[in-house]
Amino acid sequence: MRYLAGRLIETVFLLIGVSFLTFLFSSLAPGSYLDEMRLNPQISSETLRSLRAEYQLDQPLPVRYARWAVSLARGELGYSFAYNSPVAPLLWVRARNTLLLTVTATLIAWALALPLGVWSAETLGRLPDRALSLVTALLLAIPDLVLALGLLILAARSGRLPTGGFVSVNFETLSPFEKLRDLASHMALPVATLVLTTLPVLLRHVRAAVAEVLDAPFLRAAAAHGIPRRKLLYGYALRAAAHPLISLFGFSVGTLVSGSLLVEIVMSWPGLGPLLLEAILARDLYVVIGTVLFSMVFLVMGNFLADVLLFWADPRIRSEASVK
Repeated sequence: MRYLAGRLIETVFLLIGVSFLTFLFSSLAPGSYLDEMRLNPQISSETLRSLRAEYQLDQPLPVRYARWAVSLARGELGYSFAYNSPVAPLLWVRARNTLLLTVTATLIAWALALPLGVWSAETLGRLPDRALSLVTALLLAIPDLVLALGLLILAARSGRLPTGGFVSVNFETLSPFEKLRDLASHMALPVATLVLTTLPVLLRHVRAAVAEVLDAPFLRAAAAHGIPRRKLLYGYALRAAAHPLISLFGFSVGTLVSGSLLVEIVMSWPGLGPLLLEAILARDLYVVIGTVLFSMVFLVMGNFLADVLLFWADPRIRSEASVK
């Protein structure tokens, strides 16, 4: 437990440092939310000065960061200029949609990567492995934006899947099963895009990790005792290769949120991506900071989850932590 407590303390200090740097760089960016108002002759300079004072834009950077930290402690994450409300409720509504998308895509990607990666490692150098390697190379070569636009074009021409939005207009009048089906149809395109952009990397790591342990002496001994091939692969080889895959799982969970922002914008998914784009264009400072901080929190917590899983799965880590 001392190991996990130390990792948790490191995570907290990392988040504090990231929040300060995000606040600093966002504040140093040229322009502010009030810049467009200066071009309006109907808005007087006195009104602009009062708005700057109201939004605390006339205060020094350390003072603004301290007040934002107090707002963070209250669970508000600052105040949105454009929406005229605390940032946290705005982020929470959009974050639920982003998490629904990313968690679904992560589970599907790993559910495909594990059996395909094991199969590729088992047939290493033969036709199935070469075919999978070719497909993954092609998927890696296609930019995420091009892949998303290509799927949108296919969906628009076929007319079988919606090309944007979260649910249909008549969602409230549908039965529970029809609501679930409608939501799944709207999720199909963005989830497919995220899975196709994530799967090649996961598959290659699973293939490399399993192939590395397939020639281990203990696997040869187990095969000599007549243990079925399927149990050898999934019960022994995959377990022996789990250490790097657990670390990769935590990293993939953390990075998929930031990687989904572009897909959400292209697919018109009402998540954090469109909100971040609108905030950047409007120079809505605290919404930008809150969105970036949320993505960083998810990344850090994904790595912390990997540490917890490694601590649980690897007795060597527990023994080293107890010695220290």
